[in-house]
Amino acid sequence: MSGFIVTGTDTDVGKTVFAAALAGYLGGWYWKPVQAGLDDGGDAARVAELSGLPASHILPEAYRLTTPCSPHRAAALDGVRIEDGRLALPPQRPLVVEGAGGALVPLRDDWLSADQFARWGLPAIIVARTSLGTISHSLMTIEALRARAVPIHGVAFIGDPVEDSEAMICRIGGIRRLGRLPWLDPLDADTLARAFAQGIAL
Repeated sequence: MSGFIVTGTDTDVGKTVFAAALAGYLGGWYWKPVQAGLDDGGDAARVAELSGLPASHILPEAYRLTTPCSPHRAAALDGVRIEDGRLALPPQRPLVVEGAGGALVPLRDDWLSADQFARWGLPAIIVARTSLGTISHSLMTIEALRARAVPIHGVAFIGDPVEDSEAMICRIGGIRRLGRLPWLDPLDADTLARAFAQGIAL
């Protein structure tokens, strides 16, 4: 298993927490190539805290952008342009690559996250909420990835169980249900690792 892309149906769906759990479970490497927003140290710092991985397995971002907004805009505000050459996959495997926001977030005016996913060629795991609105958001994400021939490994849900919504997404989308992570309190490396082992089947 060479690795996965972790993308979300939206921002703040639990994608970083899932990516941390996945990277820790695989004993792999984590990479978020474009980080937009640095006030809390960025997602790599959160993954370092939650994954249980050594610091050397948290790879440095290609772009660390100041403003928490769409990467194309955050890059413009910082006076930089996100270039293809700096987005080449690192050689470490297994590799967990976390996208920024949803699958159609623009990296540039002419380049969306899903376009970059297609270039990387790794299978994608879609992280989706279980709350209201998730069916439409999830099915649109599936269609956007398939339109670009991005292989989809499955969907992982975050939140309280909503059996009908979870089943409907997988049935209509023709996609594998990998399981569900509940909201955890406390959330730390130990509770996350246990919840992942119990709730997710890759």
